Amino acid sequence: MANLDDLAGRGRETRRYRQSLYSCQGLVALLLVAAMLPSLTLAAMLGIGAIGLVLMGIQHSISRRLGDKSVDLIACHGALLVEAETSRHRVEELFEMTDMLQSAEDHADAGAVLQATSLRLLPEFSGALYVFNNSRDRLDLAVSWSQHGEFAPAETLVPDNCWALKRGKPHVNDPVAGTLCCMHHSGPATMELPMVARGTVYGLLMLGTPEGAAKLKSVARVGRALADSMSLALSNIALREKLRTQSLRDPLTGLYNRRYMEDALDRYLSMAERTGGTTSVIMIDLDHFKALNDQHGHAKGDAVLREVASQMVGALRPSDVACRYGGEELLVILPACDLDDALLKAEMLRGRVESLSETHGAAISASFGVACVPETSAGFADVVAMADGALYVAKQAGRNCVRAAATRTPRNDRGGDGGGPRLAVA
Repeated sequence: MANLDDLAGRGRETRRYRQSLYSCQGLVALLLVAAMLPSLTLAAMLGIGAIGLVLMGIQHSISRRLGDKSVDLIACHGALLVEAETSRHRVEELFEMTDMLQSAEDHADAGAVLQATSLRLLPEFSGALYVFNNSRDRLDLAVSWSQHGEFAPAETLVPDNCWALKRGKPHVNDPVAGTLCCMHHSGPATMELPMVARGTVYGLLMLGTPEGAAKLKSVARVGRALADSMSLALSNIALREKLRTQSLRDPLTGLYNRRYMEDALDRYLSMAERTGGTTSVIMIDLDHFKALNDQHGHAKGDAVLREVASQMVGALRPSDVACRYGGEELLVILPACDLDDALLKAEMLRGRVESLSETHGAAISASFGVACVPETSAGFADVVAMADGALYVAKQAGRNCVRAAATRTPRNDRGGDGGGPRLAVA
């Protein structure tokens, strides 16, 4: 815009010089015609000649000045063409970036696209991409690139410490220029641009340079374009993750649903078969849950289910899988866990569930059935059924207890009938 204004000003000045030049040329022509009149005296002719010489000098000066202005105008045109070409290149890069971001599956993919585009458009600037975690109480560093040794972005940021996020606008941190700096700022001058899409902030783009705030402000438009493209990509990634979570999680308890449980169990059993390991399954059923709903209402029942799920997740390993099997039945997959360890885990979970009685002012307990591949079951086809059978035994034994399926008889001791797995009280 500045170059366009400068070009317009130079054009107006050039037109004024041309008008002055044409006026001088017209006056010289009139003087020549007057000098040819026979009635003029010698003194008049000398005066006309002097005036003509002065006008010719002025004309020469204007011509030289007009030539200089023309050269400047041509140079300005050239600079404008270079700027237009640069803008065209940037637009093409941004379109290509947007196209690539449509294929980004996660934050790592989006960060890689952003880094590649930034290095082409802003090769003199360092940068970093921050995205909100699931609880939205902090921003985690997704990717960073440094063109200067002093640029070292923090691994995490707190939203309340960032002026860009609090204001919802780009913010420049430059201690040398005396600007207001975020609490997390350190190192060279940085510009932070919030990434907002559909009214929600999804992350933060940080650009850094040791050349100060003026250099950062000169690329503010490019930075905003990068942030806008990334905000839409992060929004799409978050939407896909939300839909994926809804398709795999139970909305009430937050546990995995039965569909995911079947896939995970099949996967863990296949891995255990290859490595010769064990995989255990715990089937859980809340005791007298219908009576709890009838006496205290379904809201209390839902609250109990959520608390039981929370107790289970808190007691399990990261590799374990807790699922809502259906209604008040829950199921836990314990990879690399034999039958004895699974029984200990089930007993610990039983105690945690029973401890909720005092919190909710109602009798809360659960019965547990445990099965294990290969100790009690042959594989995917019967391990859940064996755990469910053991759960039925626990119900018959008076509830609020743990029971295990019977261990398998070695093949060479089974006799001719090839007897299948049976249930026994552990």
